[in-house]
Amino acid sequence: MAVGDRGIIVLSDDRGATWTQAEYVPTQALLTGVCFLDRQQGVAVGHDEVILTTADAGSTWKRTHYAPEAQRPLLDVWCGAAGQVIAVGAYSTYLTSADGGATWRAVRFTPSAAPASSTRSGATSAAARAAATTAATEEEAGGGYHLNRIVSAGARRLYIAGEAGHLYASDDGGANWRTLASPYEGSFFGVLPLAGEALLAFGLRGHLYRSGDAGASWQPIETGTVAMLTGATPFDAGAIAIVGLTGVVLVSRDGGHSFSLLQQADRTGLSAVLPADDDRLAVVGEDGAKLITLPAMPAGARSSSP
Repeated sequence: MAVGDRGIIVLSDDRGATWTQAEYVPTQALLTGVCFLDRQQGVAVGHDEVILTTADAGSTWKRTHYAPEAQRPLLDVWCGAAGQVIAVGAYSTYLTSADGGATWRAVRFTPSAAPASSTRSGATSAAARAAATTAATEEEAGGGYHLNRIVSAGARRLYIAGEAGHLYASDDGGANWRTLASPYEGSFFGVLPLAGEALLAFGLRGHLYRSGDAGASWQPIETGTVAMLTGATPFDAGAIAIVGLTGVVLVSRDGGHSFSLLQQADRTGLSAVLPADDDRLAVVGEDGAKLITLPAMPAGARSSSP
């Protein structure tokens, strides 16, 4: 399933080969995120702080929340167990539901500050203390940063990728949040949890980082592009794909330690990606939904586990 501009929702039941449009969607707002609690029940969010729910696998939707006057677009949504849903968005907007999206409660987003030891390398001890104090004050007040993406890593661990280099983690299903060390001051638009404690974070100007310790430290990964990176997925037993603007497709076969750039000839922007099968990706973006076939791996090559 994919959501997009003017309230468009499209569905595929053949792994992206063909798509059909949802029968009824009661909004024309830009939709930015979608998730499912089970095979039938789902939630979609978007601009005008609109939230939609479905009980028939996405064929029809109803509106359960709408606040255009707030001028805070929702940017992503996560569906958990037992009806738990979290929607995040601009200016640290954070909404929760305990009944599968039928009703919503606004929660002040107040993550704990990152420890002083996580300050970027090169800072003096005085500057580090000042930065930590400033960060603590900002986080105490909620920060007001855009929360761009929320993803899960197991039953209780959640991550949020945010504006201005902000990354957050929760170990209790979103009840409490902490600020992670950040390797970059530009905005992050996605986080991809890997096996164990490994994690990728990506965003503006082709910036991509890998952590092997759940975000305590980070290593930069060369991407060969300055295009904004927007979506990522694992596929084919340990391989990883990341997509972005100008038709960027990055592929890793070694658990995210290195990536190859597969520049698409049409250079149309890509916003999200899922695996279609071992050598094809289902992508959506400026040119709608389509399949991308990946080049064959060299003989004898094998994907590595993350």
